[in-house]
Amino acid sequence: MGLESYQIEKVESVTMADIVEKRLLDYFKKNAFKPGDAIPKELELAEALEVSRNVVREALSRLKMLGMVESRKKRGMVLSEPDIFGGFERVLDPLILEQRTLQDLFELRMVLEMGLADLIFRRKTDDDVAELERIVQKSINQNKASFKVKHEIAFHGKLYAMTGNATIMRFQNLLLPIFEYVVSEEEKLHGIPPISNVGHGDLVEIIKNGTPQEFKEAMRIHLSPHFDRLS
Repeated sequence: MGLESYQIEKVESVTMADIVEKRLLDYFKKNAFKPGDAIPKELELAEALEVSRNVVREALSRLKMLGMVESRKKRGMVLSEPDIFGGFERVLDPLILEQRTLQDLFELRMVLEMGLADLIFRRKTDDDVAELERIVQKSINQNKASFKVKHEIAFHGKLYAMTGNATIMRFQNLLLPIFEYVVSEEEKLHGIPPISNVGHGDLVEIIKNGTPQEFKEAMRIHLSPHFDRLS
């Protein structure tokens, strides 16, 4: 009988810096540290944890890379609010991601767009609607038989902006290269997608005179050429 039959849990390979990093995070949480709060000096932490200053320095360096700790003049090290998308920005490159991951992110973007309705309707302004109408007008003169990525980006980007949610807008910007790449690959494999029964102009009309639920349903139809190609 092999050892795997006994369901023995494997021993994790961790370093002292790994342990100290976790202990520091636990310490910050238990003591309700907030961004801007000063944290103990390296020597104080080393003595409290009974480890060398080099180990503490390495653990703090990792937290700095995560944006959780920063050094300030005359204050020393303080806790800072991490950039939750910082890591994404470094790795969201279509050329280094697998096709399945790219497809997953593309699907995430489509689902997200259908969920924008309530925020858009709550925060829309006349100026927002007018800008959407200008974007639509610019696209009218384009060849309808071809898929114009730049107009898609301009129109849908404006929808994200209308939510007034900075996190949603930044996430959308991060996904733009993925969107462009996947659309390009779709066209290579399947040809130009068919024109949706609901166009940008129809969506604008619903934003002007419709309801959030009508917008969600229309957006689902608008994105149907892409949904129909999902495996």
